[in-house]
Amino acid sequence: MASLFSSRLTSRSLSLLINLFFVFLIYLHFASQYPSHHSGSIEALNSLVAGDSDSCSGGLASLDDHRSKCSYIRSQSKCGSQGYIDYLKIFFCIFGQYPVLGHLVLSAWLFVLFYLLGDTAASYFCPSLNSLSKVLKLSPTMAGVTLLSLGNGAPDLFSSVVSFTRSNNGDFGLNSILGGAFFVSSFVVGTICVLIGSNDVSIDRNSFIRDVVFLLVALCCLGLIIFVGKVTIWVALCYLSIYLLYVGFLSVSHIFDRKKRMSDQTLRSREDLAEMGVPLLGYIAEEKLVSSEKPAQEIKVLFLDPPKRQRSCFSVLVSIVGLPLYLPRRLTIPVICEEKWSRPCAVVSTAIAPVLLTELYCSHYSGSQRNLILYIISGSIGLILGILAYLTTEKSQPPKKFSLVWLLGGFTMSVTWTYITAQELVSLLISLGNIFGISPSVLGLTVLAWGNSLGDLIANVTVAVHGGNDGAQIALSGCYAGPLFNTVIGLGVPLVITSLGEYPGVYIIPSDNSLLETLGFLMVGLLWALVIMPKKKMRLDKLVGGGLLAIYLCFLSLRLARVFGVLDIDR
Repeated sequence: MASLFSSRLTSRSLSLLINLFFVFLIYLHFASQYPSHHSGSIEALNSLVAGDSDSCSGGLASLDDHRSKCSYIRSQSKCGSQGYIDYLKIFFCIFGQYPVLGHLVLSAWLFVLFYLLGDTAASYFCPSLNSLSKVLKLSPTMAGVTLLSLGNGAPDLFSSVVSFTRSNNGDFGLNSILGGAFFVSSFVVGTICVLIGSNDVSIDRNSFIRDVVFLLVALCCLGLIIFVGKVTIWVALCYLSIYLLYVGFLSVSHIFDRKKRMSDQTLRSREDLAEMGVPLLGYIAEEKLVSSEKPAQEIKVLFLDPPKRQRSCFSVLVSIVGLPLYLPRRLTIPVICEEKWSRPCAVVSTAIAPVLLTELYCSHYSGSQRNLILYIISGSIGLILGILAYLTTEKSQPPKKFSLVWLLGGFTMSVTWTYITAQELVSLLISLGNIFGISPSVLGLTVLAWGNSLGDLIANVTVAVHGGNDGAQIALSGCYAGPLFNTVIGLGVPLVITSLGEYPGVYIIPSDNSLLETLGFLMVGLLWALVIMPKKKMRLDKLVGGGLLAIYLCFLSLRLARVFGVLDIDR
């Protein structure tokens, strides 16, 4: 009884602390908007601003006093926040005298944003894709390379879109995508090979070569685009079509393999039945019935929900961490699955969703009168949709009619929340780059890439270690198909959007000499696996894993040495 009481008390205490943290962060945001009573040396600051460079970090590095930095941030539009919260003002104007506390607060918020980004994809985005695949009756292969890949790559995709469109830091998006692809294809694959290298596990040769070759082709095309330094809408569309070719090739090969397996199985079964004297007519009818039911069974296996278990302390802790951010998403994202169905939440979400979409649109534009009109229109639309949802739904079960409309609504709003979170995450990383004097592209290559790829590391390593040959095949396929999706779709979509905005002109790729270096190391890792794996008869050998880990760590050491001034080879 005492332990139960203490566990409840601990849970309530954690919940209270987390809620207080969010309230405290909101207070800091509004407090940082008011001018400080300590103005600093205004004359020296004005002279500095007159001759300052174009970067915000350059101006901050020239100032020593935190009060002058606070005044500089308030006076410079280039230091403005790219998201909803102004982190530079919070750090320099609130925590100027206590930088360690400011670092702790921003680091905690960075962790929360990574959690929110992954939880939105797992709890709302992927389930909506799961239901869409069933409604649209997609085959397992098509669902895996389209909707499932989109669900896994959503954080990388929207972070890249934000960096290109919202924050005008295209090099940040390029580095984050390439950093994630390099981390997964080298570090994660190397870790898997080292951990199971002594188990004599092998993978399918054709699938491995197909995925690696397509990824190499995509990287070669991307390297050519970066080398030229500009891209048109037609070039962006051609680059985006690489993934369509991959999907088509995979679908055709899957169809031929399936027909071959079915014909071989049919031939063997008929020979066995003929030897036993069993009539073939009844067997053929039964075979057609089984083959017609097979796709549905495969889809159930592909999107099978994990078995329900008793709530552990860790799951309770995760639920508490997500509590302050659960309600806003729950009241704006329609959810129509049986386990989470709630008629009041569904009605409220359909009413509030148009207002949230309007807020996201208006955050990119100025003009209060125009925004007010848009809010009135969206509020009226939301009221009508809420009334319709109340009249057409039941309390006991989710709606059966117009399920596709509900699923598309849930998909749209989960995309909206993923985009908002990615926007805030990119804004925080750019602010941290200005605080530490580190290029945002380096943070995208490391912090953002590692944060978005942490789930791949845990999931793929776990599946490979405990799943035998099949688990290793699934893990390795994910380690190459995932980076292929992120590299082509995660960069192709932003390139299409930005180049379309410059049409009929061209979009200039941000100049970053390290991009081609990252591409080179990434392709070296892929070529190492492509050459060594067939020689090892497709076994996941420790030599393969050690080489991949050495390549990644060598690249990371060089980049960090140049960032911290230990090595200077750019001149």
